[in-house]
Amino acid sequence: MKQLDPRFNGGAAALLLSLAACHQAPPAGWSGYVEGDYVLVAAPVAGTLTKLAVQRGQTVAAGAALFTLDDVSARAANEEAQARVAAAQAEADNGRSGQRTPQLEVTRAQLAQAEAAAQRADTELQRQQQLVAQNFISRSRLDDAVTAARQAHDHVAELQAALRSGELPAARPEELKAAQANTEAAKQALAQAAWRAQQAQQSAPAAGLVADTFFREGEYVPAGQPVLSLLPPARRKARFYVPEAELGGLRVGQAVSLGCDGCGAPIAASISYLSPQAEFTPPVIYSNAQRARLVFLVEAVPAAADALRLQPGQPLDVKLSSAP
Repeated sequence: MKQLDPRFNGGAAALLLSLAACHQAPPAGWSGYVEGDYVLVAAPVAGTLTKLAVQRGQTVAAGAALFTLDDVSARAANEEAQARVAAAQAEADNGRSGQRTPQLEVTRAQLAQAEAAAQRADTELQRQQQLVAQNFISRSRLDDAVTAARQAHDHVAELQAALRSGELPAARPEELKAAQANTEAAKQALAQAAWRAQQAQQSAPAAGLVADTFFREGEYVPAGQPVLSLLPPARRKARFYVPEAELGGLRVGQAVSLGCDGCGAPIAASISYLSPQAEFTPPVIYSNAQRARLVFLVEAVPAAADALRLQPGQPLDVKLSSAP
């Protein structure tokens, strides 16, 4: 059998190695973009926007005042609830207090007079008994003295009962419970009205960028309608799509690097979400290197400090990070 020229074998081997080197798979990388999860700030009450304390593009701190609504109905409800609390409290206090002090003093004075009269009637009865025993007066005069003494003591007992009744609460226990329940209900209504009035003023739930404002001062804002949107740094993330063949090599928490025009050094991020469902590649992601039609959405979040270097809608080049 004819043997091949050794020089030919060496050249073929070199050619094969060269071709293999040219077809080595490039490092995994995908095209993506920046997306922001906006915080829509709204008030649970309706009203006219009287003050918009921020403007679009402004960076605010957590707790900074954002806007104020003039909720006339909420203020009226708050004042009404305050009046109801005062009325219910007065009714409950009146039920517990019984008669006023001047009324009790009058009853006590009348009781003292009645007791003095009863004592005089007793003295007169004793004198009449002695006179009857000595046959100086008739028996009928003694009967009149007995009746007068009995009436005097009955009057004392009547005034004593009136004084005890006046010192007791004016209302029965059931009425007192009802008054106390009305007072508590009025206080709860006042708390709700105060909450509504407080909700007319909204502050920033977190530090971030005022991405947009949806109303101007003087406009009426329906309840629950967002007045502005905030973009906190932690709410910026990268979204990119990977083919099915490459999805198995990714996991939540895996490190990736994000590159973009004007961002400078690559931005470190970690995968936070892997979609369980395939979808067609969005047209914005089409490129010469990626033409797969069915892909899986992947999201990655950078550190809050690095997230400020990313702007929503900005194109990204995403690569697996060499860091463990």
